[in-house]
Amino acid sequence: MASEGPQSAPGAEPSQPRTPQHSFDTANDATAVVSATGTVIGWTHSAQDLLGYRAAEVVGRSAGFLLAMPEDPVRVARIAERCRAGVGWSGVADVRRRDGGRIEVDLRISASFHLDGRECFLVSARERRPVGTVGQSVLDAFLTSSPIGMAVMSPQLRYVWMNETLERIGGVPREQRVGRRMGEVLPGLETDAIEPLMRRVLDTGVPVIDFEYRGWSWADPHRERAYSTSFFPLADADGTVTGICYMVLDVTDRWKAQQRLALVNDAGASIGSTLDVMRTAQELADFAVPRFADFVAVDLLEPVASPEEPGPWPSGTVPSGTGGAARSGGGAESLRPTMRRAGMSSVREGCPEAVYRIGERVDSLPPPHDVRFLSDGEPVLIPALDTVRHLWAAEQPAREATIREFGLHSLIAVPMRARDTVLGLTTFVRSVNPAPFEPDDVLPARDLVARAAVCVDNARRYTREHAAALTLQRSLLPHTLPGGMALDVASSYLPADAKDGVGGDWFDVIPLSGARVALVVGDVVGHGISAAATMGRLRTAVHTLADMDLPPDELLAHLDDLVIRLSDEEPEGGSSGTTVLGATCLYAVYDPVTQLCTMARAGHPPPVVVSPDGRVNFPELPAGPPLGLGGLPFETAEIELPEGSLIALYTNGLIEGRDRDADLGMSRLGGALAQRGLPLDTLCATVVEQLLPVPQPDDVALLLARTHELSADHVVSWEVPADPAAVAGVRARTARLLRTWGLEELQMTTELIVSELVTNALRHATGPIRLRLLRQSVLICEVSDASSTSPRLRHARTTDEGGRGLFLVAQLTHRWGTRYTPEGKIIWTEQELPVTGT
Repeated sequence: MASEGPQSAPGAEPSQPRTPQHSFDTANDATAVVSATGTVIGWTHSAQDLLGYRAAEVVGRSAGFLLAMPEDPVRVARIAERCRAGVGWSGVADVRRRDGGRIEVDLRISASFHLDGRECFLVSARERRPVGTVGQSVLDAFLTSSPIGMAVMSPQLRYVWMNETLERIGGVPREQRVGRRMGEVLPGLETDAIEPLMRRVLDTGVPVIDFEYRGWSWADPHRERAYSTSFFPLADADGTVTGICYMVLDVTDRWKAQQRLALVNDAGASIGSTLDVMRTAQELADFAVPRFADFVAVDLLEPVASPEEPGPWPSGTVPSGTGGAARSGGGAESLRPTMRRAGMSSVREGCPEAVYRIGERVDSLPPPHDVRFLSDGEPVLIPALDTVRHLWAAEQPAREATIREFGLHSLIAVPMRARDTVLGLTTFVRSVNPAPFEPDDVLPARDLVARAAVCVDNARRYTREHAAALTLQRSLLPHTLPGGMALDVASSYLPADAKDGVGGDWFDVIPLSGARVALVVGDVVGHGISAAATMGRLRTAVHTLADMDLPPDELLAHLDDLVIRLSDEEPEGGSSGTTVLGATCLYAVYDPVTQLCTMARAGHPPPVVVSPDGRVNFPELPAGPPLGLGGLPFETAEIELPEGSLIALYTNGLIEGRDRDADLGMSRLGGALAQRGLPLDTLCATVVEQLLPVPQPDDVALLLARTHELSADHVVSWEVPADPAAVAGVRARTARLLRTWGLEELQMTTELIVSELVTNALRHATGPIRLRLLRQSVLICEVSDASSTSPRLRHARTTDEGGRGLFLVAQLTHRWGTRYTPEGKIIWTEQELPVTGT
């Protein structure tokens, strides 16, 4: 029976047949000419070859007898109309051969044409032959021998059929599966997820492709395997779903490769979060359990695990009479490294399988290896510990006992090395996981340890550098704060968080002439040894400049020049490690006689002053540029500090600690300093703790000073007339004063000093001349005049009549010097007070 195929519209390309066919060739196709009434009026040899009818048997007869089944007249009329319209028709028909057989042909009818006055159609046919058909034996072989496991399940999800590959994959024979559900025969698979998935495919008819899951196979019960499965419904001729087919591919190797890669990638986010050696070792152990091993131990060489400087390799090795024989030469002495357990983790709570605890010494290696294994050896894989238990029993009986007790069955030991430095050993063990370690597991184990080794080495190097920098910085900071009778002083220094390194914050208290005291605080930009070294150079420079009794603004100007020179001297690239990137400083001088404090600052936060009645204020002090810019002036400001005032100098880390808001930090600082009734040391520590409860990224320095007034009974001042005869009177008044102060032992020396200084002033300077004596921790003698010429210490010759005065003064005093004032200069001396009591 002919069936109408896809039709082509006029002018369009003809549609393709439903199955691939060769193009029609009139030289080979069976061809006939049929009239409009259906009579055959032409027959070719090809038609005879196809159907077996000779021309005489067909021509003149109706073409209908050639069809295996009678055609519908209406359909025939429709086809004729189409051909008359010039479109033509193509389709499929069943025709009858002369021998009684039937064949299916592709049939094509041309547009109508006229022949001898009659309307005709050209009909051509070609037998339809199946393309790519295979025999049943080939199909059976494909289903049974395919490398992909296949199975057919009933609508009730029971096995109906399966091929041999699936039988091998699951390890369960076919006869034990047919008629049963997957969960009944394969309990190790994720059947709770697979069966609902198959029901969804049955209900919706939508296939599921490449669903991956893991499970244990009966064929290999000690190794977890991964599978990729696709599900699609089976339907009969009516479209009714009669079951489901699934195909399984074992993708264990691919899955393991992905897991190993993910293991190493994820390690970067979990290992090395701190610059602490022991913490990094513990992070390695925690990361590997349970995703790679059931028990992990990380043992580090003792110099690595301790914060001290690492010793030469091999460090701490000792002869071992119980160790394995050395590998180099029969008589070589076996050595074992001295290590400490730095980290461990286990799937069992408390790590009961561990022979050593955290911090304990470990001197054992996997037998029969010796110390050279750590420096030169490759990772050791022992798939089955039972094969080497006799070695542990002989050398390490405690370990052999834990192997037996906890079922430890597989091990990988990896030396930990980084940058040609031996750090320790990491051991991975499986016990609960029944799968032994495989050769493919050695590479991820090595990668894990290598990544952790770099982190440990970084932490080790940082710890060493941080300790050195902190030691250097603490050695450069003042150990005592000599406030004398002018100030009570307390200080607090808080290093930055360990990961940021020590910084360049510093402070100092410097006694000056005339009972004055200098307070200084500074901050060098940067962290580490470089910042600490630069801080030390600046502190030394401030001491030198302070000894010159320079005003605060001039001192900062000289310090600014020094910072510029240090930067200019630094080679390009900063190879010396002391590049000065910038610094800030605040310098203040307090005079207990006048109770005035003169200050200047270079880009530093202003001080805080708390008055005796508890009021807090931040003096308006010109900011000045940070040190190192050059060319910009510094300005001074002078404030009065009554007896009992508190002045606080600090670095910016104290006020920018929590939220980096400096204004809010200064407000907090003022409130904390206003606390009453606390000793100065306690107040200093309390302020830092309140403002910075947790470690900060910047170090902090806080210097507190409570002022005292040098009362009238400690200070005496006289005007000296411009008459050489006045020297005797001055000496007499000095002697009486010393007797009043109970300093008779210093009377003769002080009279000589006063006589020499006053005489020099009368001879070489201009008036007014003034003598001032101050008694505090030392006896201070000052002679001021209006001249700016400084006396010079000379070493007189034996023939000289003079020139020995200042030389004698230098010999008789503890210190002496000159300082300049807006009115002239002051020559001063200091004498140590006699020791009283027993």
